Amino acid sequence: MLRSTKIVATLGPASSDPAVLERMVRAGVDVVRLNFSHGTADDHLARATLVKEISRKTGRTVAIMCDLQGPKIRVGKFKDGKVMLQKGQAFVLDAACDLGDGSRAGLDYKELPRDVGAGSVLLLDDGKIVLDVTEVRGEEVLTKVRHGGVLSNNKGINRQGGGLTAPALTPKDIDDIRTAASPTSTARSPRATMMPSQAFMMSTSAAGVTASARSILAIRNALPPEARSNSRAMYMSAPVFGNDTAR
Repeated sequence: MLRSTKIVATLGPASSDPAVLERMVRAGVDVVRLNFSHGTADDHLARATLVKEISRKTGRTVAIMCDLQGPKIRVGKFKDGKVMLQKGQAFVLDAACDLGDGSRAGLDYKELPRDVGAGSVLLLDDGKIVLDVTEVRGEEVLTKVRHGGVLSNNKGINRQGGGLTAPALTPKDIDDIRTAASPTSTARSPRATMMPSQAFMMSTSAAGVTASARSILAIRNALPPEARSNSRAMYMSAPVFGNDTAR
């Protein structure tokens, strides 16, 4: 029976054990995801090599997908590691705050006060917490909690409907693209296929949106010349990922 659904598995320390990874591939994994938010370039190259070896051994075609970290659009850290936000309370997102508390949080993304205004809706921690912006004062974004909950260190921020001006690709992303598209990582065997063009068209974890034409051009320019030659591949459709979750 032909299986239409593809199984995507994220590789981490436990699943990078050769025996574990081989069992995963034999069980039906079609695509392995390398999360470039964690680990070094050598870590990812070693995992890509292992996937190709196991792919050849098992006779199964396994794709390698690279998920870029993207810009850090997150709250900062809290004195106690986390706070509880109650529905209806006032809460401030402060670009000048070093350490947050129950009334305010710092920002890794310092441009947020320029990107939002009264009426904007902010989604924190993958939408678990919703804040309505009431006013912007200098470096402070004043909000009212619509949906509360526990907010802990370094949780993501997004604006409902988009509109944040953070660049789609950071310098780290460009370095990671070069790593993934290098001859060392790009598979030469039909059994294991690195996707340096299609995979990079996925949205970055922080942005949660499909890459724009400008982003695609930036990705192409970041590739080594040998990988850049197949420019048509840059416009192929690809899986869309956001906040580390397939949609």
